[in-house]
Amino acid sequence: MNPYILAILLFGLGLGTTITFASSHWLLAWMGLEMNTLAIIPLMAQHHHPRAVEATTKYFLTQATAAAMLLFASVTNAWLSGQWDIQQMTHPLPITIITLALALKIGLAPVHAWLPEVLQGLDLTVGLILSTWQKLAPFALILQINPTNSTILIILGLASTLIGGWGGLNQTQLRKILAYSSIAHLGWMILVLQFSPSLTLLTLLTYFVMTFSTFLVFKLNKAMTINTLATSWTKAPLLTSLTPLILLSLGGLPPLTGFMPKWLILQELAKQDLALTATVAALSALLSLYFYLRLSYAMTLTMSPNNLSGTTPWRLSSTQLTLPLAISTTMAICLLPLTPAATALLAP
Repeated sequence: MNPYILAILLFGLGLGTTITFASSHWLLAWMGLEMNTLAIIPLMAQHHHPRAVEATTKYFLTQATAAAMLLFASVTNAWLSGQWDIQQMTHPLPITIITLALALKIGLAPVHAWLPEVLQGLDLTVGLILSTWQKLAPFALILQINPTNSTILIILGLASTLIGGWGGLNQTQLRKILAYSSIAHLGWMILVLQFSPSLTLLTLLTYFVMTFSTFLVFKLNKAMTINTLATSWTKAPLLTSLTPLILLSLGGLPPLTGFMPKWLILQELAKQDLALTATVAALSALLSLYFYLRLSYAMTLTMSPNNLSGTTPWRLSSTQLTLPLAISTTMAICLLPLTPAATALLAP
């Protein structure tokens, strides 16, 4: 892609998110979300592969539907209450419609079905943008409206953690596994949103760090399926020995960074007398942990198959920058001791 066009598109992505962040009016927020969607579409379709085009079309249709729902709900809210202000949402009907529209935007269950399909058609770099940056603007809006309908949030959260765990069990494609991992993590964030928005933010940031690291590892190894992970020993032995730690951090095992948000969320749910919800969420984390363990096993404890279809790909030294990978990997593994500092910073 022409670097000037790429720069304009990335600028559009950044601008769309910034507009949504800075807006207090629903029309402006909607405009930011639309800019976001339109800026990433050429990036998704840049390889002109039929699968990339199909994924782009699916993404465009779901995002357009969600944006139309959002616009409809904000007009309904203005009609009912005379307010266009994001923080002045009073009527339960527009709040519920907007919550569902934003859930569709970020891919929460039960409106998640587009996410694995879309991510599967993209290359890992655009997939990374889709899994991290594209979640920021809708999350800013969810945090601002602070939905009062607690039941719908808990249903969305539990459904996402369970479906994110179950859906990933049977997958062999890494991008689909990462999509289900994303759905499960978003479920945890939504569960605790109404009780502690700052904790949702902390979970979002730790999820970004761990996902960034995982995508960069797969990109360095040019890995697309579980089988191709077995050849990574020969490419980057040191990184291969660290990767299971990143994956187990995503699964939420102590003493890794990913344990921090899960621990704090379960503690918060228990404080709110939601012991059953916390138990279901903790058990659903085991489902996710299974497929992270499966990836770790494939990467570190299996040899590459030596038949014709599984021959080791030609190894050229990667041109990828290793500094972002080094920083994100260190953060994904070592940040648990900073839990007290993080909670103190995010305390209301």
